[in-house]
Amino acid sequence: MLFQLWAPLSSRVQLHLNGTDLEMARCGAGWHELVASARPGDTYGFRLPEGRVVPDPASRCQKSNIDSLSVVTDPEAYAWKTSDWRGRPWSDVVFYEVHIGTFTPGGTFRTAITRLRKLADIGITAIEVMPVAQFAGTRGWGYDGVLQFAPHTSYGTPEDFKAFVDNAHELGLMVFLDVVYNHFGPVGNHLLSYAPEFFHKQSTPWGAAMNFEQSAVRRYFVENAEYWLSEFHLDGLRLDAVDQMNDGSEVHILEELSEAVRTSIAGPRRYLITENPANSMDLLDSSLGPLFDADWNDDFHHAMHVAATGEAAGHYEPFAEQPWQRVNAALAKGYVLPGRALLGSQGSDPTLPPVAFIHYLQNHDQTGNRALGERLVSLINEEAYTLWLEILLLSPQIPLLFQGDDYRESAPFHFFVDTDEERAEAIRNGRAKAADSFGGLPPGRSVDDIPDATDPETFLKSKLPADTAGGCLNEYQRGLKKLLELRRQAISPLLKGIQAGDVVFEREGVIAVDWPCPAGVLQLRANFARHTVELPLRRGQALYARHLLNGDRCTALLGPDGIALVRATDPVIVG
Repeated sequence: MLFQLWAPLSSRVQLHLNGTDLEMARCGAGWHELVASARPGDTYGFRLPEGRVVPDPASRCQKSNIDSLSVVTDPEAYAWKTSDWRGRPWSDVVFYEVHIGTFTPGGTFRTAITRLRKLADIGITAIEVMPVAQFAGTRGWGYDGVLQFAPHTSYGTPEDFKAFVDNAHELGLMVFLDVVYNHFGPVGNHLLSYAPEFFHKQSTPWGAAMNFEQSAVRRYFVENAEYWLSEFHLDGLRLDAVDQMNDGSEVHILEELSEAVRTSIAGPRRYLITENPANSMDLLDSSLGPLFDADWNDDFHHAMHVAATGEAAGHYEPFAEQPWQRVNAALAKGYVLPGRALLGSQGSDPTLPPVAFIHYLQNHDQTGNRALGERLVSLINEEAYTLWLEILLLSPQIPLLFQGDDYRESAPFHFFVDTDEERAEAIRNGRAKAADSFGGLPPGRSVDDIPDATDPETFLKSKLPADTAGGCLNEYQRGLKKLLELRRQAISPLLKGIQAGDVVFEREGVIAVDWPCPAGVLQLRANFARHTVELPLRRGQALYARHLLNGDRCTALLGPDGIALVRATDPVIVG
């Protein structure tokens, strides 16, 4: 077995295998290598010149925690039941985001399996797992991972994660993994001491930035993407905050990674999605085809949140003026705020189809970063929440639900972390500032009411309760299932070739967007106003309607909390 470590500053490195130190050969470009006999279950690390033993930065499994020895694994040990899995088309995707540690009371890959069948029955088609790469401590969101190849020991073994994916595929569910390639966590990052060239001197908001101009760094992350997708049979990756992945190389790391995934991995089509606050069109529109399939569109969420709640500070401030106009614009075109190209020129403002955007009413960020972790269902009335949910699921963008949305969970989801006391104090002091960006403190509350992110109770309160209903669906879940069945049967077939839309009516409290598609025009109308509104609506097949009243030859009437989804095939209006 080949053991390698990139340690440019170290003149000597020893392999610490099962308690014995073995001399490694210093090769070119800062690499140290040794071929040694090892079996699955053997423990190892690398002894540096000063005597310290560090884990393998490419460890596939840790013995206990981020500072423990690494464990040799057998990538072929797991017997797949779904080796013939062929994936699903992008038009089928309905995401459901989960945090493994809080998704079930048990908080493991194995216990998470027990909830998959009901999600599949409701109509969810893709599970998006928040980062699982080994991070410091026993609990956290996962965005401060350090050992990018090792599933966190609190969640289970690599075989447990494979079993989770395998069971999901048996039920027809795709599985995506959130990966963080823009920084390493500040705790347990031993690379800083023996390979500082791995990082830029500049920093991201969360830690040192990656030095993608180093070939060893590029290799590490490209191989990491290939590893998760091939060895764990994942259907796709979501790259966190790609706007922080700065690279001055001739070929940007995002281009290289995308090309590697497209060309080197056998099996079903793999998808790549981004979180890209820079609104970079060039990742989604390229002369060689899109590098990435879709982007999390915060612009839709932020405009929707301002329109729904009236909160307009922090991240929501750019949407404070004319939020309804901006919601309509996001539904029609995708991005609302100006973008910044990551690979070069932004170009001539290309028009992207709606399937290039992932929309959501909330995700881990917009709940957990609030002062009290409230979900949207707790901030607005039931009628408004239902209408927003219908808009989300019936629009041609790719929808994403957050864990608990399948049964309208109202309990908070908090930010939580397990770290040393010095960093814990800094985190406590920074929570109020973070909350200011996501709604601030509710009236009558003070900073003393913000849960302590380092308290284990904050983590425990974020766990979803046990599912006491078994396989039975409640009334809300049956309604959700009907919406997703409608999406599968009537909307998904229209998504191939669908184009960016047009806003056809502007008024506060009203959604009115048309999207041209090969089968006609998909028309969405929704009315949040407390009175009936008269809207343009062409005649066609009414796919879904509530409180839709008859109209004349060019308009239709939509009552309060009303919604209509109509596929028009001719220029005559519904009436």
